[in-house]
Amino acid sequence: MTERSANIPDPGLPGWFHALRRSVDAVTGALNVAGTLLIVAVMLLVNADVIGRGALDAPVSGVPEMVSMSIVAIVFLQIAQTFRQGRLTRTELLLTGLENRSPRARHGLELVFSLAALALVWQIIAASWPLFRKAWTRGTYEGTIGDFIAPVWPVKLIIIIGCSALLVQLALHALAAFLRLIRGAGA
Repeated sequence: MTERSANIPDPGLPGWFHALRRSVDAVTGALNVAGTLLIVAVMLLVNADVIGRGALDAPVSGVPEMVSMSIVAIVFLQIAQTFRQGRLTRTELLLTGLENRSPRARHGLELVFSLAALALVWQIIAASWPLFRKAWTRGTYEGTIGDFIAPVWPVKLIIIIGCSALLVQLALHALAAFLRLIRGAGA
């Protein structure tokens, strides 16, 4: 999927699919915006820490902890949009060559890819859920008592939310590939 194909409706897909896609994309876009705002916040935090260390000899407490937790949150807030825009690592050379020879084979490969990715992301969610519950119930934190502490559960929750958004995007991608495959779109 190229950026162009991610943004232009495919005439080979039914109208209800496009309406569903728009709704899902709104949520995915909101998560992406949250991730971008978190990047800006981290940038401001690091700058404040550097200025505080250099000019005032007073660093901001907990910056390493906040940055490390924020990086994880940013990745998972933006992963679904990254997939949606066709910017995850993939071999376009192989897919383009396959599409030139047999569009149906490309749609089949896209379907297999999407189903395998769905299984993988589902496993990440299944593994992350107990970690979130444990962090929530135990009050797990990052940092040092007396200096800086931050709860870990929000990041664990963001991992689940981001993976869930990616799961929905993958399901839509699989459905689109399936519909193209059975309709023979581009064949």
